[in-house]
Amino acid sequence: MDSEVVPYHWDDRVKLQEDFLYLKGLYERLLQDLATQLNLIHNVDHGVRYWRILIGPWLGYFTQILFDRWSSVHQAINRYDISGTVVLTLNAEDVVPNDMLDFIGAFVGDNWNHSLYSAILQQFTSVICVPGEVSRNARAVNGKEQAGQLKGVRPVLMDLYTRGTGLLRRNRESFLLGSGLSAIDELAVCRRLGQLPNRWRSIPGLPSQLDENKRKWVLGGRSENEFEIAIRALISQYLPKTYLEGYSQLSDQVAGLPWPKHPKMIWSSNSYNSDDVFKAWVALKAEAGSTVVAGQHGGHYGVGRWSFNEDHEIAISDRYLSWGWSKADAGKVFPVGQFNPKRPLKVVHGRLPGALLVTCTMPQQSYVLYSSIVASQWLEYFEDQCRFVARLPKSIQSALTVRFYPHDYGWSQRERWKEKFSNLRLDEGAIPIDELIGQSRLYISTYNATTYLESFNMDVPTVIYWNPEQWELRDSAMPFFESLKEVGIFHESPESAADHVSRIWDNVEEWWHGDKLRRVLADFKNQYCRTPDNLLDQIEKALQGAISSKSVTTHHE
Repeated sequence: MDSEVVPYHWDDRVKLQEDFLYLKGLYERLLQDLATQLNLIHNVDHGVRYWRILIGPWLGYFTQILFDRWSSVHQAINRYDISGTVVLTLNAEDVVPNDMLDFIGAFVGDNWNHSLYSAILQQFTSVICVPGEVSRNARAVNGKEQAGQLKGVRPVLMDLYTRGTGLLRRNRESFLLGSGLSAIDELAVCRRLGQLPNRWRSIPGLPSQLDENKRKWVLGGRSENEFEIAIRALISQYLPKTYLEGYSQLSDQVAGLPWPKHPKMIWSSNSYNSDDVFKAWVALKAEAGSTVVAGQHGGHYGVGRWSFNEDHEIAISDRYLSWGWSKADAGKVFPVGQFNPKRPLKVVHGRLPGALLVTCTMPQQSYVLYSSIVASQWLEYFEDQCRFVARLPKSIQSALTVRFYPHDYGWSQRERWKEKFSNLRLDEGAIPIDELIGQSRLYISTYNATTYLESFNMDVPTVIYWNPEQWELRDSAMPFFESLKEVGIFHESPESAADHVSRIWDNVEEWWHGDKLRRVLADFKNQYCRTPDNLLDQIEKALQGAISSKSVTTHHE
């Protein structure tokens, strides 16, 4: 195409962090105003914390997404003489998501993003917009299809068990859903809390019908610039239906749940983002005095310089259980250890033939902000991986398997790799990753997430590299990564990592079991993926302490 691409405004990483901080403050102001608006619409009187738990993830994501699209549109207008553009005619019912899970499926799709760009162009610029028609709905796979609901015999047996123990349960018992623990450990925690062992399951939300008459409002409050005027106008147009048209239905569903009526404590590690039925229930119980506990559910937490999800989960909880790290400005973070860690493999990796390069993708358009590559920066990330492979000797290249991230997001990973390295072994998820690791002399991680924490606990020789200007670390994490760098585990360029892999390839065991490396690795694991022998003791202490602390605070109030 004879075209020119607008430079991406968040390629300036200083601007990205400054914008994150600005949007974080704006989010707080919008949350206050939206809580007031929704209380008025639904004739309820819930506090800000209730609405933070229920709508906070959507509002945070939408604020950051809209700012990105707004900035790109206005950068194009300011740089070029735009004669006009085509905007497609989209059905509002197909654009407005039903709930948070539906929203997650929508914002990676072209239609939803086209709708948002069109709204900005038509309502907040003077660009001439020529209407067009869309022949089919090209949205991404509906998020509900990825909900991961349990299937088969085990859930049926659990349902029978839940019904059978229903009469014996107490309304004040603690509630665990998606804790991140293994089934055995979660049941053991229930026993330690003095209640019958139980494993609860998520309840799917119900579909709602769009009513455009209920969306004819603009969010009130102070606006400091044109963008803030725009987001206050667009929130009502894109708010998920379950928070507006379907709210009374959601409330009725929550009232009929077979869950404890007055739980002392609620703990989840995986359900505070997209499980709207659970969030609505938690929000209600939190207002009634239940202790809310959140748990870490992946890497980057405690390590990355900024993260909306981490900030949100700490903000909504009375206590936050981490895998080992703490936070000076968040006293509620309680280090316990990794909830369900991988176990060491009983193999001598130095004798194995393969090497495993684990890669990631990101949606082509930004979504929630955390210190990582954003949108089109994935192309630079991909080039880094190619530089790494090209630097390796042919003998190691032939032993290498490149593992793709399961969601391609339209990047055509296979085609790109084949174009660069026609003979490279590629895996798109057909082989379980633990099986690949079990065949590998070296595990090579290329991004800041859970992958290398798991390989550390599996005691697999691991090399990590990424661009530190795109995966920024917080100050407290830097000394630990500097130590990893000193022993050759962490690298800040693909060339440095490839050269190190070449040097140690024939003596991986000697390198991995060196005295200094083992000390450094132990210190790092203790901070970010701790595996204490008394994990359940640590969790019980943290949970009981959270319950006691909340009881004292509530009594004092």
